[in-house]
Amino acid sequence: MRAIAAMVVTVALTATPAQAGEDDGSDDETPKWRKLTSFFVSPESPHQNDVIRVLLHCPDTANHAIVGSTAFPLKGSWRTFREVGVGLTGRNFGRRGVIISRYAPPGHHDVSMKCVKVRIDKKTKIRKVKVISRASASLFVRPFRIRQYF
Repeated sequence: MRAIAAMVVTVALTATPAQAGEDDGSDDETPKWRKLTSFFVSPESPHQNDVIRVLLHCPDTANHAIVGSTAFPLKGSWRTFREVGVGLTGRNFGRRGVIISRYAPPGHHDVSMKCVKVRIDKKTKIRKVKVISRASASLFVRPFRIRQYF
């Protein structure tokens, strides 16, 4: 959370009033940092069977985020790519701990994030998903070692 807060403060301090959309005569009162998409995965090189922390920020129009990777497969599942949902707070920040599976192959994996707007029709129960923005990060999975716990 500190990394996202520091990033937001840096963007807010480096933006001039004309860049932030305050004095340029536009009708949009939303600050520029609220429209940004940011995505951070920590640590960048976990072992198998470790937990990673995903921190993200989505634009104001999004109400949900989806994080997916080939490093998250479940035991016994034939699917190689798994997606995990992340709920957003009132300011559109999200965080979640995700387990790197023992069955994830060691090596480089891409972690992708989609900020989405989900609408559900109450009568027909049909769900409409609109992708607002995307981001990705790289992840290097190291082999499981028992000594990492001692």
